Amino acid sequence: METNKALVAALIFIILVVGANFVMYAIARGAGRSNQKSFLETLGQSLNASPKKKDESLKELRRKIQELEEGRKKDNKESD
Repeated sequence: METNKALVAALIFIILVVGANFVMYAIARGAGRSNQKSFLETLGQSLNASPKKKDESLKELRRKIQELEEGRKKDNKESD
């Protein structure tokens, strides 16, 4: 029973180490390919999500909500 627990713990540890190495490899590969000014800037950008993508998706969501609200107002006026 104790050997099973030890094997499971060792397997989890190995998976964590391999996963961390894969993430570091992906970050280093992306930093090496980019033409940014410095490695640290590239590393910071790779760790942070792009705020432009978030802003664009929020703008699109707001626009769709406004369209739906306008459509509902028109439906209410037509039914009166």
